Amino acid sequence: MADQGAKLLEIRDLAVRAGERLVLESVSIEVDAGEVVAIMGANGSGKSTLGFALAGHPRYEVVGGEARLGDVDLLALAPQDRARAGLFLSFQSPPDLPGVRNNLFMRTSLNSVLEAQDREPVDAFDFLERAKAIAADIDLPATFLNRPVNEGFSGGERKRNELLQLAMLAPKLAILDEVDSGMDVDGLRAIVETVDRMRAQGTAFLLISHSLSMVEAVKPDRVAELDGGRIARTGSIELAREIARTGFARARESVEG
Repeated sequence: MADQGAKLLEIRDLAVRAGERLVLESVSIEVDAGEVVAIMGANGSGKSTLGFALAGHPRYEVVGGEARLGDVDLLALAPQDRARAGLFLSFQSPPDLPGVRNNLFMRTSLNSVLEAQDREPVDAFDFLERAKAIAADIDLPATFLNRPVNEGFSGGERKRNELLQLAMLAPKLAILDEVDSGMDVDGLRAIVETVDRMRAQGTAFLLISHSLSMVEAVKPDRVAELDGGRIARTGSIELAREIARTGFARARESVEG
């Protein structure tokens, strides 16, 4: 487990291009182990781009800056090695993987991470016992473990399935992109409880969200506003409330004026 308060994620002047557009110009942010930072910004401001770039999506070209996870240079690693190093990315719209059973996918992923940490793999029995316990906590029927990944799942079921993956993998850093989309009240409770439990164990979170209620429920340590390809402002939960009251443009005008 990472030490609470130890520097975990360090991003310096990160610049990212998607196609012909420079989406992120110079993003700098630090996140400690066990810390939750909410990332807010208008549509098209680059919130998802930040997550994809850190995870190594080939569509997003890093053209400047650096990103480190502990003592690891994330940008020097292939996407799968970033995951093995302890990075987890949830998707706004989790894809389905026809023909790939959910339990096999997750156990293979988990054992790949454990192997990278020189730890013993988890056998099928122990994995299934733990997976069923977590599934019960987040109100995901255990029968979903035997189904193909996300195939035929509703939006909320896909998000719950990602919560299951998150809890099983126990990453150092989790980037949650609109994790509350499609979730009902019980689903939102499951998100908050999962984040609370894991942050206490040292997992750091970047929570990408437009929802004030989601941000307030999670109680982030900091809120950061992404604008103009940079982190324009950081603050407490009051920054999120100001943005919700006035919108992004007016909130910026109140500062600039």
